[in-house]
Amino acid sequence: MSVELKTGDKAPTFSLFNQDGKLVSPENFKGKKLVLFFYPKDNTPTCTTEVCNLRDFYAELKQAGYEVIGISPDSVKSHKKFIEKQNLPYTLLADESLEAAKAYGVWGEKQLYGRKYMGILRTTFLIDEKGIIQKIFTKVIAKDHANQILGKI
Repeated sequence: MSVELKTGDKAPTFSLFNQDGKLVSPENFKGKKLVLFFYPKDNTPTCTTEVCNLRDFYAELKQAGYEVIGISPDSVKSHKKFIEKQNLPYTLLADESLEAAKAYGVWGEKQLYGRKYMGILRTTFLIDEKGIIQKIFTKVIAKDHANQILGKI
């Protein structure tokens, strides 16, 4: 069973460790707009394309008033290496227990080459300054995700 969040809902809260081992939750970003993106795995082709696109447009996202946070089930150590390797300017959170993924309804059944399995459904939530979900992207275009977020496509 997955949670069905929609625009206008209050964003679920969680506390997860970032790449530096510091506890982070959405409350840390009250008063700021937030791009909260869930992705399946560090160092995989599509995920790397997505995080690098957000990196390349980070200045524009910041200029539009957004803080950027990525979440995957990878470990703190994996995130630290991924950030260093890809020179990412934003925070990645380790959701090894799937606490946030389940709260946001992005842990679900996937299919690859006819095989079904459970995993992270690539999804991005735009959250306003008051913690309310403004937009949900379930069809993320990894190579052009920043422009999706900025409303350019």
